[in-house]
Amino acid sequence: MSGKRVATDAEFIEVWQTAGSVNKFCEILGLDRRNALRRRRNLEMKYKIKLPTQDTRYEHLQTAHRHKGRYEAGIENGTVIVFSDAHFWPGIRSTAFKGLLWAINELKPKAIINNGDAFDGAAISRFPRIGWDSKPSVIQELHACEACLGEIEEAAEKAYKNCKLIWPLGNHDARFENRLAQNASEFEGVAGFHLKDHFPAWIPCWSTWLTDHVVVKHRYKGGIHATHNNTVGSGKTIVTGHLHSLKVTPYSDYNGTRYGVDTGTLADTDGPQFVDYLEDSPTNWRSGFVVLTFKDGQLLYPEIVQKFSEGQVQFRGQVIDVGHL
Repeated sequence: MSGKRVATDAEFIEVWQTAGSVNKFCEILGLDRRNALRRRRNLEMKYKIKLPTQDTRYEHLQTAHRHKGRYEAGIENGTVIVFSDAHFWPGIRSTAFKGLLWAINELKPKAIINNGDAFDGAAISRFPRIGWDSKPSVIQELHACEACLGEIEEAAEKAYKNCKLIWPLGNHDARFENRLAQNASEFEGVAGFHLKDHFPAWIPCWSTWLTDHVVVKHRYKGGIHATHNNTVGSGKTIVTGHLHSLKVTPYSDYNGTRYGVDTGTLADTDGPQFVDYLEDSPTNWRSGFVVLTFKDGQLLYPEIVQKFSEGQVQFRGQVIDVGHL
């Protein structure tokens, strides 16, 4: 079969069942990974079948219903990039998002963690509409997430072949399933009714343990001193999002030094996701993400990549142009 011809459903299913891995399947049919996984999901729904994979990168899909809330990544050496609160919106690619693509290419991380709230759920919020504001529909948001997360997946694949893609659920992400569970509970178990069904490349969880001492989850304690209180209260280095503050707070005691880290927001802080409910008020928010580097199982001082100006980010004392990405 030529890669230039679109395989029939029967051919797709036959090759998937015999190829042995996603990479081999894509090589045979001349498809990229993202489109192959999307069509596989559609065929499972269309024919009410299961098309499991032996590719270890996607083995979590076969046991997703048995997932514990904690995913243990086991990072001993190398770099991990953590972003959060992207609130992906149709047609918008923020400066921090472009900076993330640049960092993935430059740093070649062993794992990329989408630390919650990639999906905003504006149309299904429990809060009432503000005036006559216009919000994207659920399907428009899903397409925006697919587009942006797809770019991240492709960048990760090029940068580091076995890069882990991990997604601790955020409170905005939870809106998707919460609305369905509350209003259409009869459809429990139907494909597509879980947010993770739409993003098969990402490992879903509530928290990611990079080591026994470093935890990544969307939120823990709140307030202006959350990063301090998080690490004091947990006894761990704890990396959270939710508050959009983008900062690192060290804390030392008899056990040594650990860190409370806030990963900021990947969105622009004055973006349409926020403008109406903020009422043009100032915010103690910053747009960017965090880089974690491990040496023999020990975390080095966490580093911040922050938006400097439109099309530019700052990192390690330099201003990097990312507007072309």
